[in-house]
Amino acid sequence: MILGIDMGGTHIDGVIVDQGLVVKTIKNVRDHDNLFQSLWKTVQDLLQSVDKNKISRIHLSTTVSTNAIVEKKTAKVGMLLQSGPGMNYSFEDYWDDLAFVEGYVDHRGEVVHGIDDHEIKFVISNFVEKDVEALAIISKFSTRNPSHEIVMRDLIGDVFSPITLGHTMSGKLNFPRRVHTAYLNAAVHKNFETFATNIKKALHEEGLNLPIHVLKADGGTMDLDSALKKPVETILSGPAASYMGMSAFMDQEEDGILLDVGGTTTDVFFVVDGVPLFEPLGITIDQHKTLVRSIYSVSLGIGGDSEVSLIDGEFVIGPERKGRPVAFGGISLTPSDAMVILNELDDGDKKLAEKAMRPFAQKLDKSLEETSELILQAMVKQIHDRVMDLLGDVNSRAVYTIKELLADRILEPKYVMVIGGPAKILADRLETAFKLPVLFPGEYKLANAIGAALSKVTVEINMTADNQRQRLSVPELELYEVIDQSYDLEQAEERALDL
Repeated sequence: MILGIDMGGTHIDGVIVDQGLVVKTIKNVRDHDNLFQSLWKTVQDLLQSVDKNKISRIHLSTTVSTNAIVEKKTAKVGMLLQSGPGMNYSFEDYWDDLAFVEGYVDHRGEVVHGIDDHEIKFVISNFVEKDVEALAIISKFSTRNPSHEIVMRDLIGDVFSPITLGHTMSGKLNFPRRVHTAYLNAAVHKNFETFATNIKKALHEEGLNLPIHVLKADGGTMDLDSALKKPVETILSGPAASYMGMSAFMDQEEDGILLDVGGTTTDVFFVVDGVPLFEPLGITIDQHKTLVRSIYSVSLGIGGDSEVSLIDGEFVIGPERKGRPVAFGGISLTPSDAMVILNELDDGDKKLAEKAMRPFAQKLDKSLEETSELILQAMVKQIHDRVMDLLGDVNSRAVYTIKELLADRILEPKYVMVIGGPAKILADRLETAFKLPVLFPGEYKLANAIGAALSKVTVEINMTADNQRQRLSVPELELYEVIDQSYDLEQAEERALDL
């Protein structure tokens, strides 16, 4: 059996899957003030009436890294860059705590110019004075020779810990993307470490000392220790779980639109002939182009718990979320309150929701029910309009899937699939807006956790074999070996499969 947990911004969902079948599900409200208690309660609830000895591993997905970036709650990062000669990059537009230092390794991995130890120590003392919390070190061609990054790390010692080194982020040659990837890795490290510490403690309390895997942006998993070294890989872990959950219930082989409507956001995906769009070069997060390969997804600031505003007589949903809906003890009117008033959501205090809705209804001279319906219609319209904009953007450029590049391929959606708490409530309204069949699986409320539980390990490495220098490198694994000049492609493939 596999225990799967998805930690979103509003809820923590849990499932237990046995041989592909869901045998237990749990959905709990997340307590933002006590993450450990929220996670522990979810684990406890899942294990009730279940033989824990039959559980073989734990699979997790989480929005903790993504939310930290969106909410500007990341660490203050010092950037130590060794760019050498050549093109100048405007990294200053992104970071104040940025230092370019001497030293250069060329594209073959040969050291051309050494490091100035005194310069490095001076830069670090400045970072300390500026209360920098995390550090990233990136040398332009460190994938071919990481020695300068390693030497700089060793010079710095334990002043900053851990330190992100650029060559460990990816073996691909793209200096700007490597810089942004290393920055994000350093920025979210403490956020992810807090999550990892709490989930390990919760599992330990229940005696579950088992392998723990975390969902990555590409829909595969990595072990928790690896995720702690490269938390940047967990950015978009939550949306990846959404897709994997939907794919478990999807047998369509046509173009489609996939939606996960949550409490805080709506995640959007597209499939071509049943295969998801993919970002082969790397995802872009908060204007940072990275080397993190990912299923294509976009998070819209529209959810069931988004704040409702009335602007010029029209309802606007989100992008802010100010806590829980009024019907559940919150202070701001939300689409969920409209669902409660329309008796489409069973939970919640209807009287509280009606009290919050009344001023809006009076302004529009509508009944509470009519006003509630207008809010849900506005929510659906915003989702529809944003999705169509995204579709237009996708169709204006090359379309990549996880399998291949589809030249001159235009997406023509034939259906919409929706998951998330409000999926069943919004299905008919979405069908009217999109003028397409709208589907939702039976386990639409917990599809993310199911997706996390059913995901499998994926690994990508970039291997370079330089016969002249007699050197083989796999930067992601920090593997560097001596080879002879007769080393060929067949030997490289065999070595890659052994890793």
